[in-house]
Amino acid sequence: MTLVQDRGRFGFQQLGVSASGAVDIDALDTGNLLVGNNPNAACLEVMLGGLELEFSGSSVISVTGAESDVTIDGVPISLGISYFLHSDARLELGIATGGLRTYIAVAGGIDVAQTLGSRSTHIASKIGGVDGRSLVVGDVLNIGESGRAAASGLQLAGESTSSSDGNINVRIVLGPQDDEFSDAGIASLLNSIYVVSDQSNRQGLRLDGPVIESKSGRYDIVSDAVVNGSIQVPGDGKPIILLADRQTTGGYAKIATVATVDLPQLGQAAPGTSITFTAITVEESQELLAARSERYTPKNLASIVDQISLKVDGEDVTVGVAENGASALAEVDGNTYPISVDEYTPAE
Repeated sequence: MTLVQDRGRFGFQQLGVSASGAVDIDALDTGNLLVGNNPNAACLEVMLGGLELEFSGSSVISVTGAESDVTIDGVPISLGISYFLHSDARLELGIATGGLRTYIAVAGGIDVAQTLGSRSTHIASKIGGVDGRSLVVGDVLNIGESGRAAASGLQLAGESTSSSDGNINVRIVLGPQDDEFSDAGIASLLNSIYVVSDQSNRQGLRLDGPVIESKSGRYDIVSDAVVNGSIQVPGDGKPIILLADRQTTGGYAKIATVATVDLPQLGQAAPGTSITFTAITVEESQELLAARSERYTPKNLASIVDQISLKVDGEDVTVGVAENGASALAEVDGNTYPISVDEYTPAE
């Protein structure tokens, strides 16, 4: 389940075409920002990890999203930092230890053909990405031209992961069919803990927990449009949160809609994750989204390595080193590499 994904395929839902796109937009946006891509450049979305990539040319990359052990040529790297890779470098992604999906961004973006204006993979309809499927061993991917100079050693200020400790609170706006549910049903949604079922995927999260009571005992409606984050309640009274690969219409009443800023958390919610809901207003949701948009801009990028200038054989050279968590970095003339460091104590 390694898929080529961008921000999605929009403008075709009236024709029954799913929007698709990255489930964790925060991780996608962070990765693209770090490597100098435009926001809709395509990245790799990797579920659970276990991926190996070999680069046939030099590249600038970043890894974001789910927590996992990542190495370049066996040297550990940190999430949320851009790195320079030489030709023939090998990136290895371990199994996710927190969250569900990891995103690998490469300067220039993954250059596959667009289908209906997007490179996103939608497996059910077999469109986008690489032949509408997940990647397999031996696939060769082309990289596009970077829109602006790609710099390594950059980090986005503030928290840059949507992965959780297994418990998340999701802000929602009630409606559009909340009037189909009893007061007790709405109270169940807002005051209960729901758990992500293993019957979940990119189309939606099935939740286990208290039944949400309807007024009439029925849950079906005349089919109408659904959006990313629509919370449908089918006949068993257990909510389903629709995600990126959702269908375009649905015949179950929608009790609420997830605030856009909290959708990335759901993209990282593995089976067993506990979810609680808090109701907010449309205006509050819009304010949260506006604040989020302010964060994902180049002005919030900062170099993680402090550089110093040296003269080597008469040539000016800038160098620097830094530590980030369990990884170490070295920068030489603007290119930041992961390095391994061994402490050596001379014998007395």
